[in-house]
Amino acid sequence: MSEERISVRHRDAADLDACVRVLAEVHQSDGYPVNWPQDPPGWLAPPESLAAWVALLDGRIAGHLCLSRARPGDAAPDLWSGRTGTSPEETAVVSRLYVSPKARGQGIGALLLAEAVREARGHGLHPVLDVVTSDRSAAALYERQGWTLMATGEQRWGPDQTVQVHCYAAPR
Repeated sequence: MSEERISVRHRDAADLDACVRVLAEVHQSDGYPVNWPQDPPGWLAPPESLAAWVALLDGRIAGHLCLSRARPGDAAPDLWSGRTGTSPEETAVVSRLYVSPKARGQGIGALLLAEAVREARGHGLHPVLDVVTSDRSAAALYERQGWTLMATGEQRWGPDQTVQVHCYAAPR
């Protein structure tokens, strides 16, 4: 991996169009997100967001990650809370993590994940996440980074949709 070619920085509003273009590539290639959002820029920047990053490869956006506060009904924060006796509000949820299919295999996902973990811990929060069970490559990334699978279960994504998700917690 060439350090000069890859960098990670906080995402700003001017990055959203490029982030949506890369997200569209990922959706076409991998089916992520499962449901294409009606408002992709809004989906990438939810109101509960604490921070977001982009990864640049040769100066072009190649990846994205968002860190958010837990919302009611989020499976991973509730599982962490039950395991540790802490409040779900003491977690930060990693989401909207994706890397362009053309940029994979260079450690970009791991770099983005490390930034999110650092930021969460800086806020005194423990990072958690969930991922659909069919996304084996994402689960493999989390496990390579030392994240612990807490459980697999169902999560409601709307009135008519329930999905199977793996819930992970970052190493302590």
